[in-house]
Amino acid sequence: MSIDTPSRQQSHPIAFESIFAFPRVAIGVAYLGCYILLDLVSFVHPYAAFGITPWNPGIGLNLSMVLLFGRQMIPFLFPAQLLADVVNRGLLIPWGVQLLSSAVMGGGYAAASMFLLLPHLRFDPTLASLRDLGLLILVAVVSPAVVGAAYVGLMIAAGLLSSQDFAEAALRYWVGDAIGIVVTAPFALIVLTRRHVFRAKLESVLQIGASIAALMVVFGLTQEKEFQLFYLLFLPIVWMAIRGGLEAASVGILITQLGLIVGVELHSQAKLDLTAFQVLMLVLAVTGLVAGALVNERRRAESQLRLHRESLAKKAQLASLGELAAAVAHEINQPLAAAGTYTRLVRDAMREGAADPGMAAETAEKAAAQVERAAQVMRRLRSLVRLDRSSRAPCSVERIVTETIAICQPSLDSGNIAVDWSAAANLPSVMVDVLQLEQTLMNLIRNSIEAIAESKQPNGVIRIEAVAKDRNWIEIGVADNGPGFPADYVDTFPTFYTHKAEGIGIGLSLCRSIVEAHGGRLWLNRNARGAEVRFTLPIATELDHG
Repeated sequence: MSIDTPSRQQSHPIAFESIFAFPRVAIGVAYLGCYILLDLVSFVHPYAAFGITPWNPGIGLNLSMVLLFGRQMIPFLFPAQLLADVVNRGLLIPWGVQLLSSAVMGGGYAAASMFLLLPHLRFDPTLASLRDLGLLILVAVVSPAVVGAAYVGLMIAAGLLSSQDFAEAALRYWVGDAIGIVVTAPFALIVLTRRHVFRAKLESVLQIGASIAALMVVFGLTQEKEFQLFYLLFLPIVWMAIRGGLEAASVGILITQLGLIVGVELHSQAKLDLTAFQVLMLVLAVTGLVAGALVNERRRAESQLRLHRESLAKKAQLASLGELAAAVAHEINQPLAAAGTYTRLVRDAMREGAADPGMAAETAEKAAAQVERAAQVMRRLRSLVRLDRSSRAPCSVERIVTETIAICQPSLDSGNIAVDWSAAANLPSVMVDVLQLEQTLMNLIRNSIEAIAESKQPNGVIRIEAVAKDRNWIEIGVADNGPGFPADYVDTFPTFYTHKAEGIGIGLSLCRSIVEAHGGRLWLNRNARGAEVRFTLPIATELDHG
């Protein structure tokens, strides 16, 4: 299996996988261009002649780039502010001070990025949990305070600012960079790691309209009631967070921040305390992001609980398997013993030459009746454990895969294993039992996790992909960079055959049974370097949707 081990630590789907194939130098140059552009459009209401503005989105871009592309991008942080100052404003301060200030900012935010990348923190840049978001917010609050104090102190030491300006300048620096991280970094990380951030639908349009309306009300009455109506901005953000989770909340926060800056520019004649506005915006952003993360965690917990309940129901059946086996053995033994007795009677009579045709036929019918009775017992047993079709419904492959990854996330995190998930564009829904397919994927993912752990692979990767095979079938592949299947492992997935020390050998057999019950097939990719299992699922038709 040809899987490249990425330098990034990912545990969730990557929306634009092709981006990570570009050379790091090209990505760094593109970052510098974006940073200069963001610095230009956000250079509003600066403090004195310095780049201390009420909103610095480039800092959020700094963290996002390092968190997604790794430590090798850190050198690009140092020249970013220097280039932005030279290109956008010319050299306003001495070269020596300019270089030192760039070193302070680059070093400070490089340290913040390195903190988040510490292995024991297990920070997930896809912001998959409230803990990950909390770590990002912590960095957003602490690092600008440290960098701001160092930057302003440098300006004072160079004689460019008075010591009396320290508190005001440091506060403005902190607010601008903190709001830049909180607004920009979550949005950038989510956009690059999720396929669907904010779906275009009527409710989305209404939410954006509500945000714009709230901004118009706030700035329409600003001169009379400067901050009294700011709370109106919370309503659309909370609406987005509750309905769309963290993804929608990040979009709403960015729109509100842009509207806030535009509103301030349009009311430049009024005496507005922009720093106070931005502090309130910081509170709004943190509130919206936390609310969105809580909604995501609640949905994930509900999905896990649903699967857990179904699993417990299945386990309850399996727990009584011993009693069932004893009962089945008893039920089958009686008719088979009777059938054996009848057939022996016919055999003995025929050997002795005293067989009466009528008696032999009657005895044979009795034996056949007892065999049929045993067959009925087996049919009842089969109906008990069969894979039912009644709960099948159209469902998107993305939903099945992402929910299964979320369920397996703790095991992935503990094994430091990344999951790369990709799907073809406009992939149709499949007609499946969601619980059974999640169980199938979970078995395959856990097999990969165990194989990677046993091989002590330091950079484990599990790759999941879905493509449309033809008009009727979706093909899904689950591959890993572990040791692969043993050479003697057969494609028929025999039950109770396993090469694991503590395995019982029913996982892949169950996966095959579930897939085949849906009409598909499951097989091994023998050409893979690691282990790769592929299977097909039926595409839902219009009749299924109807």
